[in-house]
Amino acid sequence: MSDKEVEHKFAELLDVMARLRSNTGCPWDKEQTHLSLKPCLLEETYELLEALDDGDPQKLKEELGDVLLQVVFHSQIAAEKGRFTAEDVIAQLTEKLIRRHPYVFAGAPLPDDTAAVLKQRMQIKTSERQDGEAKSALGNVPRAMPALARAQSITRRASHLGFDWSDIEPVWKKIHEEIDELKTAAASGDKARVGEELGDLLFSVVNLARFLDVEAEDSLGQTIDRFTRRFHYIEAQLQQANKTFDQSSLEEMDRFWDEAKKLESAGRLSK
Repeated sequence: MSDKEVEHKFAELLDVMARLRSNTGCPWDKEQTHLSLKPCLLEETYELLEALDDGDPQKLKEELGDVLLQVVFHSQIAAEKGRFTAEDVIAQLTEKLIRRHPYVFAGAPLPDDTAAVLKQRMQIKTSERQDGEAKSALGNVPRAMPALARAQSITRRASHLGFDWSDIEPVWKKIHEEIDELKTAAASGDKARVGEELGDLLFSVVNLARFLDVEAEDSLGQTIDRFTRRFHYIEAQLQQANKTFDQSSLEEMDRFWDEAKKLESAGRLSK
């Protein structure tokens, strides 16, 4: 597709969105606001993440389009209020990409490696803060992010700036230390202290995930999926035996659980 064709397709998309929001458009689309669309954006984002995990190109293309729709929708609402347009969004993004890659677009020296690139990027982002904004090198990691993902993002940013252990051994040690502190807190019966120590342990485990180069959020999600598949197998086996959970012993359910694990390892347990 040529540049002109791409430009035409994008202009066509903006026109469709404007028509949907017009007086003769869709009643639902006309009623939407930035705030009312928040659940839609969140849902479409998670559907995109699921498409990435599935590795299906057709599904990925569709979900990328749905996320793009949200960008266009919000831009149209803003344009109607005279705040900014989709073209303004694109222009600002382009300027940001150029500004944050001076070694590509401004003749600056090329950083030695990826770590140096990320450190420089964090410094540039910090310098971009507007007057009155907190100029933390950690940046503005959204509080609304899932806690595991947020923790890994924050620790990754701190690491890029040199605030990190040099190897993984202190991380293992820290986890054992946090487990001991959690046990002590649990024995005390102080729920507030237990919550604090549990948070410290989880944060340390996220640090371990980063050192092992895995995403804690994804890892936990995969574990939840495995648990759900195996639990569904237990339910199916009990149903075949015309039994309920309260009619079954833990030993029987553990046996079904082990069967599910074996079937899963053999690729014979469906999602």
